Amino acid sequence: MNNETTPQLERALTLRDLVLFNLVAVIGIGWVATSAKAGPSSLTLWLLAAILFFIPQGLAVIQLSASYPAEGGIYAWTKKEFGEGHGFLCGWCYWINNMLFYPTLLLAGAVTSTFIIGQGESGLADNWTYVLPFTLICLALAVVLNVVGVGTGKWLQNVGGVSVYVPGIILVLLGFYAALTKAPANTLTLAQLKPDLTNLPLLNLWATIAFAFAGLELSSTMGQEIQNARRNLPRSIYISAPLVALVYICGTGSMLWIVPQKEINIVAGPLQAITNGMRDFGNGWWWVAPFVAVLLTVSRIGGLGAWLTGSARVAFVVGLDRYFPPVFGRIHPRWRTPYVAILVQVPITVLFLLSVLGKGTTVERAFLMLLDMSLLIYFIPYIYLFITFIVHCRRRKRESGERLLVPGGATGALVSGLCGLAITLFAMIVAMIPPPGTTDIWVHEAKLGGGSLLLVLFGLRIYRRAKRKQLA
Repeated sequence: MNNETTPQLERALTLRDLVLFNLVAVIGIGWVATSAKAGPSSLTLWLLAAILFFIPQGLAVIQLSASYPAEGGIYAWTKKEFGEGHGFLCGWCYWINNMLFYPTLLLAGAVTSTFIIGQGESGLADNWTYVLPFTLICLALAVVLNVVGVGTGKWLQNVGGVSVYVPGIILVLLGFYAALTKAPANTLTLAQLKPDLTNLPLLNLWATIAFAFAGLELSSTMGQEIQNARRNLPRSIYISAPLVALVYICGTGSMLWIVPQKEINIVAGPLQAITNGMRDFGNGWWWVAPFVAVLLTVSRIGGLGAWLTGSARVAFVVGLDRYFPPVFGRIHPRWRTPYVAILVQVPITVLFLLSVLGKGTTVERAFLMLLDMSLLIYFIPYIYLFITFIVHCRRRKRESGERLLVPGGATGALVSGLCGLAITLFAMIVAMIPPPGTTDIWVHEAKLGGGSLLLVLFGLRIYRRAKRKQLA
């Protein structure tokens, strides 16, 4: 597949759209609660992850998107450097991972929405008769808006980007105010900032933090729908990456200052912190917490729209390459979107959603299990991303002597890529460590590792079958 054989798509995304797209795709404000729950040492993990994973990720996306701003993004880059088999495995893992990730966004949105009506602590979020209709309506909204055109769908992502960042800034500002006016809710010492590397279950947090920083590559999957993609994709990373790091690191610090560690709710923690922080300003500010709940609910839908439309572009290009059924490569004659690649995700997402809403399964437990499976499968494309980045930079330097965008050139790319690769592999290992409180470790490992492996093997079977048909 190349630019000449790709159906004509609408170039409707500007630099502003890309920055907001990156914010809503990467920032999951709930991660500050997950990390704060583990204590002050999570601040150190955020900083290390930013230096060793987030910055290398950003540099890889900047260089690869500038050199090769193709539709399909990470799939296209891997295929170009390592061939179709590796490209498919990368693209398959990226796509199927998102089928697991969508339910986590929908479930988190269902939890957040209960705070809008003052039912956040009522148990309503564990009632499937509420959660299921809510999640299905949100899924339908995101799908419809992104099918009817990238110029229409982008507004869902844009609103989502604003909606996720405003609560983040409110949380950070409340944290700074609290730090100036009152004692912290938790003891914060330099000794506590040192991660306890002997506590294996808590190392699972490392994988979560790395996962929270992932997503800068998503906008590049829409390379042929971006105005001046070779210029605007890298610029969007330079603008959005510092904004993401600010919310995560300072937001976690705010959580620790405002909410006692033992009381932090890992799903609705940011709302907890904002509610607690606003009490210092009097009863007249009661409306802020419900307003933030509205914003966070909208941001979940915007995030769903971003991942839904971005991963659909991977499936779209795989369909053009005939490894998925060719129908995946169709675009709508009026709206110029890969509508089949978008729509086919709906029944798969609903299937995964229903599988975690069975009797006796709480939203929080389902959230954590889906997250861990997402971690393992999602990091496979990141292995490809960093290796592709290193090989690409060395090849371009050797063949053309071209100046690279990465500081330090090919050597800088090697160091940066190896750091990102090492953290990715380490995160995959610790993701297999059961979280604290797991009662049956072997059942947890079987579900997590076995489920992930089966999905990968299923993808390889699809590829081999499609390859045989092409060679027949």
